Amino acid sequence: MQKKHSTFNILIVDDEPLIRRSLYEILRIEGYQAHMAETAEEAISLMNGIHMDIVITDMMLPKMNGIELLSAIKQAHPDTEVILATGFGSIETAVEAMKKGAYDYITKPIIDSEIKIIINKVLQQKQLLQENKELKQFIAKTGRSSFCGMIGASEKLQKVYNIIESVASSNATIMITGESGTGKGLVARAIHDSDQNRRDKPFVEVSCGALSETLLESELFGHVKGAFTGAIKDKEGRFEFANGGTIFLDEIDAFSLNLQVKLLRVLQDGVFERVGENKTRTTDARIIVATNQNLADLVTKGRFREDLYYRINVIAIEIPPLRERRDDVERLMKYFVDIYSKKNHKAIKGFSDEVKNLLCDYRWPGNIRELENAIEGAVIMAKDDIIRRENVPNFEKFSASTVRLLDEKPLKKALEAPERDHIIAILNNCNWNRNKAAAALGVNRTTLYNKMKRFKIPFKRMNHDE
Repeated sequence: MQKKHSTFNILIVDDEPLIRRSLYEILRIEGYQAHMAETAEEAISLMNGIHMDIVITDMMLPKMNGIELLSAIKQAHPDTEVILATGFGSIETAVEAMKKGAYDYITKPIIDSEIKIIINKVLQQKQLLQENKELKQFIAKTGRSSFCGMIGASEKLQKVYNIIESVASSNATIMITGESGTGKGLVARAIHDSDQNRRDKPFVEVSCGALSETLLESELFGHVKGAFTGAIKDKEGRFEFANGGTIFLDEIDAFSLNLQVKLLRVLQDGVFERVGENKTRTTDARIIVATNQNLADLVTKGRFREDLYYRINVIAIEIPPLRERRDDVERLMKYFVDIYSKKNHKAIKGFSDEVKNLLCDYRWPGNIRELENAIEGAVIMAKDDIIRRENVPNFEKFSASTVRLLDEKPLKKALEAPERDHIIAILNNCNWNRNKAAAALGVNRTTLYNKMKRFKIPFKRMNHDE
């Protein structure tokens, strides 16, 4: 315990001197600040001057009994826990005491070990409540604007921070969901860094959507020499390397049904075999998965195993899109300006009002990744210490997007236009190399192809009038 026993005040209320003195000595030996009262009236008077953490009171007291004293204490000192003791115990009396707020109930003769256990439970609970209170006060005071590399102080992101802190020390599998570019990898890394038992061990990230089935299986589980064409030597898999640490499987929806079976086995039993080998190996890697797809829909369509879905969905963390945490946009803009100013040896102070207002109002369909790319380009193009409209690549799309949002159209259509613009901008930046563009967008090639077809984006460089 962080708080010493000597700082806890415990009051014993009993009209029998021998019992009262005996309990007093037990508590003093344990290091508590013990106090004694013969009657309920004396106890109430004593508590007006000294805050008591715990009151141990006999049920049968003269004038005012233990139940009545309990009610008086809870009314005047709601934080004080009361333990009732009696030689005339009954279930009915215990129920009445608990209804009125008693912490516990013990029968006489009081056994030293029993009362010590109860007191220790009370103190642990009080310390936990105090720590939670201090944490909430700290969060309210500081409004945590960052956490383990994540930037943002919005209410929705604060909830994500709190979930990470709550689950970090567990071994449960975690599924992170959210749109592309929301920072799922940062969340996975934050969970690893917050785990005291694993933070010093490897954190391994695998982009599953970027690999074929054969390469993904080899990457995850390893292979032996000659297992397939190109396997010129034995290779350790990511699950082996991540042993004792964390493995983060991004785009888990890209797993084939065959690989899903093998992943399920690792999740359930922690065992696997390298490709081309019969030897069973074990791993103690903590598994975190992520997806921007609706896995429940994939289960219905038969593309994702139902048993695997429920196995990875033990703890779910949903990352809000940037458009739902508008208060964080300006904070992220400043953060990326600082990073890329240093990287490009510039001293940029901020944005013109026009640029700041438009970027803050933009819906950012590509989320944080799109914002970061825009700021990096603007920093590179800036001629002085202020980012102006002429420094922002594709500035017209931000202005046009703001106008479009004022139009009356279905939400789905309103969101598609900026997403199409962003995909075209990334394709231009990558010289229309679709493999590079998919990597920059954080999606697999199939997803990019499908979106290009959906938004009627030609599979070649577009002219300016397109």
